[in-house]
Amino acid sequence: MDAHILVVNCGSSSVKLALFDRHYRKQASAIAELLNSDSPRARISGNGTEVALPPHARHSDAIKALVEALRYHGFMPCEPVAVGHRVVHGGETFRQAALVNNDTLEAIAECANLAPLHNTINLSGIRATRSIYPHVPHVAVFDTAFHQSLPERAYLYGVPTAWYRDWGVRRYGFHGISHSHMVTEAARRLGRTPASTSIISAHLGNGCSVAAIRDGVSADTSMGLTPLEGLVMGTRSGDVDPGLFDYLATKGISAKELHHALNHKSGLLGLSGQTNDMRALCELADHGHEPSALAIDIFCFRLARYVAAMMASLHRLDALVFTGGIGEHSPRVRQQTLEHLQLMGFALDATLNENGGKYTDGRIDSVDSRFPVMVIAADEEVVIAREAGQLADGQHPQ
Repeated sequence: MDAHILVVNCGSSSVKLALFDRHYRKQASAIAELLNSDSPRARISGNGTEVALPPHARHSDAIKALVEALRYHGFMPCEPVAVGHRVVHGGETFRQAALVNNDTLEAIAECANLAPLHNTINLSGIRATRSIYPHVPHVAVFDTAFHQSLPERAYLYGVPTAWYRDWGVRRYGFHGISHSHMVTEAARRLGRTPASTSIISAHLGNGCSVAAIRDGVSADTSMGLTPLEGLVMGTRSGDVDPGLFDYLATKGISAKELHHALNHKSGLLGLSGQTNDMRALCELADHGHEPSALAIDIFCFRLARYVAAMMASLHRLDALVFTGGIGEHSPRVRQQTLEHLQLMGFALDATLNENGGKYTDGRIDSVDSRFPVMVIAADEEVVIAREAGQLADGQHPQ
């Protein structure tokens, strides 16, 4: 392999690595999962080669092991020309990708109070990879940066303005790397430029968010100060009445306990009492498990309600786009969601929806739909690779 770009994506208990050539075509990938557990596992994704990890391996251990495995199997014969890192929260400091230096690391750490788990892990991944490649340009690409274009009416809460001025309390939004890819790819498929394309992008996985993208830039989004706000998600509640905190305090539940429950025990898991896996929920619902069917119904209704709300930020709608694990692979979710939006003119072709638009460049709408509806595969890694490559070359990231 010639000159390449390495992408590092650290999750709460996982690390994903991807290698791209200078034309931003993926050449190889590797993943480590169940980190900090008794039995972590890792593999090179393309050939399925298992990579040994010790019990309770940390992110830094996994990165070192995966890089060594990619080298050994011939995927990385030389140093990368750049390393791109996904960072969840950039606050208002980062409106675009940034070269990593001491000042960048300090600023990312300062944003950690807004996403303590995510940013701390992202920082550990950056430090671990820099120790392997100390002389290679490293670039931080932020999930929040894409949403820095939000107008004040969309990002300010109805709270005392001093909270924003003094403490940064505002809507930041997340999944920005994915949403930015959606508008670029939707524009290509629609024969438009991103700057002339307006879409509603629904990123649906274990974490879920919707964004209104007007003429290529984010105009509104469902996630807020933290990734907890907005849609019902895998284990996250999404929107709840803030009065819930005071009410449950009278029941003896502390703020810490409630925070844990809303993030890790709610959403599809909490509603179904079974699982946060949409595929498993659909199977359970098909076999008559009513709580699972209800969880799916609530998930789809809340999603439809947010899609409708996002239209207030657009002057036209070129497409509604589904992406992410659920968005790409669940015809049931797409169908049930759009059944709530018939008044707005959305309509699906049942056959196209069932195969995810595989033969129609992602289009799944029927001929009488008022708006195009598309399924587009998520590809955050290529966005990170492109921005890292451009910054390493001294270009302004697009």
